[in-house]
Amino acid sequence: MKTEKTDVLVIGAGPAGCIAASIVHKQGLTVRVVEKMKFPRFVIGESLLPRVMDHLEEAGLLDDVKEAGFQKKFGAKFMMDGKICDFNFEDQFTKAWTYTYQVPRADFDHILAKGVAKKGIPVEFEMGVTAIKFNDDESSVTTVVNANGVEKQIEARYIIDASGYGRVIPNMLGLNKVSSFDPRKTHFTHFKDLKRPEGVEGNRITVIVHQQKVWIWVIPFSNGNTSVGFVGDPEFFKEYPVDFIERMRALVDNVDLLRDRFKDAEMVLAPRTIEGYAISSTKFFDKGFVTVGNATEFLDPVFSSGVTFAMESGSVAAKLVSRKLKGEEVDFQKDYVEYMMAGINVFRTYVTSWYNGDLHEIFFTKKPDMSVKRQICSVLAGYVWDLENPFVKKHSRAISSLAHMLRNEKAEMES
Repeated sequence: MKTEKTDVLVIGAGPAGCIAASIVHKQGLTVRVVEKMKFPRFVIGESLLPRVMDHLEEAGLLDDVKEAGFQKKFGAKFMMDGKICDFNFEDQFTKAWTYTYQVPRADFDHILAKGVAKKGIPVEFEMGVTAIKFNDDESSVTTVVNANGVEKQIEARYIIDASGYGRVIPNMLGLNKVSSFDPRKTHFTHFKDLKRPEGVEGNRITVIVHQQKVWIWVIPFSNGNTSVGFVGDPEFFKEYPVDFIERMRALVDNVDLLRDRFKDAEMVLAPRTIEGYAISSTKFFDKGFVTVGNATEFLDPVFSSGVTFAMESGSVAAKLVSRKLKGEEVDFQKDYVEYMMAGINVFRTYVTSWYNGDLHEIFFTKKPDMSVKRQICSVLAGYVWDLENPFVKKHSRAISSLAHMLRNEKAEMES
């Protein structure tokens, strides 16, 4: 059996893997990427956050993305019962990127992978991992097989598992942990958007509160298509047809804001359903490996945090692995796990507060505090490690206290 050697093996060519491979390469170490799927391939997570721009720039992949002509995203619009809340990334607490992109992920991920390959990093598609043997010195031998059934082995000094929903190492080592979130389901498609509104209104991402625990995303792309998805309790979808196309038609037809625009629109992506997607791990690293991206933890699509956390984890882990392989002492628990969990827990609070209605109270208040809105805007832009921001540093208390105050004010006005 053929054997190849590298300093770092990255499993997965999604955003986390591409960022990680680029960072390791930048540190002067050898790295190679293996990916089970053939690209381009569909994956969910089409609305990026400004924080990802930092990682794309650092990894030397930003120009590749800019040249693709994706739809620029300057903020987000939230709607509920005729009320509107707009967040503009130019008006945020943290001084950072003021825009990002809305992307068909098949195209976006393929562009990143090709950008990595242009750096001279080997990227092999349709290459599945069948076995990993870890040695006492933290090195490993990974057995992979290509689409033709041909096996080979890759000796690596360290593995970065960026396998996303494939969760290669968590599955192999039994590290999966059920999320504490209630199970949710999403049903979505891409429409050919021939009735898209002109100008900014037609190009911005819109999140519609359909019921307290059911919401809709509308994400326009620069190619003329628009992603539309419904997210909620699995029970909600039982009221609709079992057939995926019929279900999508019925869902759209039941929403005034969508009916005219998408009623007879062509679906250029076959409707899909994902259920029970929130998942975590009991361990994010051990001797010889670290998991990044969705191979680590995925929360919920409501604030588009998935790709942000994928890239953040890929970047942080790659730097730590590079330092370790150069002989430095590193603390994965403190500098990786605790760091990542600090940001994840901020978004966990926001996701929880979205579904329990606290954020609805804050977003749609008649007289918003603009300084508070700027602080929340920075969180929605992905800057969840900025401890100068009160809505990051004291996220749970800040949201619950503000929502409680607004509810009391509303009750007093109505009494």
